[in-house]
Amino acid sequence: MSGLSRRRWLQALALGAAAPPPRLAGAAPEPERPGSPAAPETCPETRLALHDFEPRSMLRTSESRVESARFPVIDVHAHLSGEVRRQDGAAEPDVILRGEPGSLLEAMDRRNVRTIVNLTGGTGDGLRRVLAGFDEAHPGRFLTATVPSYELLEEPRYPQLQADSIQEAAAAGARGLKILKTLGLYLRDAGGKLVAVDDPRFDPMWETCGGLGLPVFIHVADPAAFFLPADRFNERYEELAENPDWSFHGGDFPSREQLLEARNRVVARHPRTRFVGLHVGNNPEDLEWVSGCLDRYPNLDVEIGARIAELGRQPRGARRFFDRHRERILFGSDVVTDEPAAAAERYAARWAITFRFLETEDEYFPYWTGRVPSQGRWHIYGLGLSDEILRSVYHDNAARLLGLPG
Repeated sequence: MSGLSRRRWLQALALGAAAPPPRLAGAAPEPERPGSPAAPETCPETRLALHDFEPRSMLRTSESRVESARFPVIDVHAHLSGEVRRQDGAAEPDVILRGEPGSLLEAMDRRNVRTIVNLTGGTGDGLRRVLAGFDEAHPGRFLTATVPSYELLEEPRYPQLQADSIQEAAAAGARGLKILKTLGLYLRDAGGKLVAVDDPRFDPMWETCGGLGLPVFIHVADPAAFFLPADRFNERYEELAENPDWSFHGGDFPSREQLLEARNRVVARHPRTRFVGLHVGNNPEDLEWVSGCLDRYPNLDVEIGARIAELGRQPRGARRFFDRHRERILFGSDVVTDEPAAAAERYAARWAITFRFLETEDEYFPYWTGRVPSQGRWHIYGLGLSDEILRSVYHDNAARLLGLPG
């Protein structure tokens, strides 16, 4: 029964009790009764663009505001700087700042965030500028990681040159190495072929990190939906429509499974190096698979940056995951902005939502702060983690990994 016919049917039922007896054949029609509603013959046609659709839940549920984390936090996934190509054509990239230390410190104190790890500190002179402006100017509050020097890839001595670059970065004060999804999805050799995550040219780099005690924060692959056609069945269609270059479906891109398997081969090949699989090991859609990786590779940890949208829609499985791997999960935010003045409040907003997700048992609340969902059209549920697990995830696991005081 269509909505219109159902309405007429219900209206007829409502009016039936007061209706007069049936008219006899040939009787004159009765005049219209004052006040009787006339059902529309047609339903007004409504067309609403999906981007303009902003449904508001009718559920009445608890709404907690968690302004400050229950325990001190180490955020291991931040982007306070980034490399860009220099205009003068020099090989070494330049570094731009994506945050202001003063406003960030105020937001950190407000939210009980003790330390931020800036993963994209750059290399060479750029790295040294970032270290001076953040780590050295505010000891203990900011830590900075370096990144590979891919511009040297075609050099015959690249493996050793890259290992030497890591040594120099560590001597300057870098506390880790960040691998962006550039490796595996964008980086190509001189012949135009994609460079694999487990390319043996990087083996000296991984080994150097292990010898220096530098954790490798590694991002390979992307959400599962990004490797599927951007059609009506794709749960992240809006995001892909807005950012079509985020799609890795088709072309010569490796499959998501191939990227993750290559990452795992690297982890297995370098057991003395500590790896952190960012974004819940880059597979939050399959926590059993991630759990198996943590069981299989004792030198692998994971962090949760920008993936509470996935974790929060499977709260029972996610809570079991946190309980089982409470000493292998790290806190991260993964905020990226090109407006340094706005960075502090963006971090503060992301932290507050993540605290609510981890600490409360609130039901069906938004994981985003903007007008429309940033990833997919669903809400999330809080995990209500125990104090023991919260201490580990918020602080202790990262402090142990980075050699920080308790």
